[in-house]
Amino acid sequence: MEFPVTLLAEPRAVRLVASARLRDPVLHLLLDDPSLAGRPRAELEQLARDLAEIEGGTSARLTSEAMLAASFPDGRPHANFVNAAFAYWRPRESNRFNDAGFGAWYAALEEETSLAEVVFHITRELDRVRDWNAVIDWAEMWASFAGAFVDLRELTPRPVCLDPDPGTGYPAGNRLGHEARSEGLNGIVYPSLRRAGGTCLVALWPHAVQSVAQGAILRTVWAGAREPRVERPSPARLASDG
Repeated sequence: MEFPVTLLAEPRAVRLVASARLRDPVLHLLLDDPSLAGRPRAELEQLARDLAEIEGGTSARLTSEAMLAASFPDGRPHANFVNAAFAYWRPRESNRFNDAGFGAWYAALEEETSLAEVVFHITRELDRVRDWNAVIDWAEMWASFAGAFVDLRELTPRPVCLDPDPGTGYPAGNRLGHEARSEGLNGIVYPSLRRAGGTCLVALWPHAVQSVAQGAILRTVWAGAREPRVERPSPARLASDG
């Protein structure tokens, strides 16, 4: 490994997860059918299990999660979100330290940094279609991390894998991610490229993501401009919007 490796003990780092991922399987909406009113509870519970099995068998993401969960069983709270991060990746594009061959859990030590990172990527997608109108709710997922991490925080000059241009930085970052995984390292800690002074980390293995807990909900609103406004909707407003 050409870069320094540090033993990290980070008690809190946050990942923002699009809140659509928090909903129940979509087929569960069928349980709201008025014709099912008054059915025995045991019957409704069995129907819910049947619906989940149907959706799981036809959803590539859920099927991948189930396969990965069999490899990394743990029963921890929010384990489905951890498994999803590693089971589902963008099939046509890389992230900074992982490509279509494996998933990863990206997080930041500061909420503001995590927000800047997701805003950058969503804005980039809106730029492609030249339509800056979108509303996305994000759930904070806090976790702790410990173990051996590649440490890129104090390197001068910055390595190529930290180039702000994805076309330049991502190929080098993918090579580093593969090397770190091959050496059994838990991940990489690095300076944010989207928020000055911020710190990001990426966990390369599910077992490196510990003590996951859900936090607040944030809302990003693009209303015809590239810069979104950020809101913190109240629980009552979230319920009415949903």
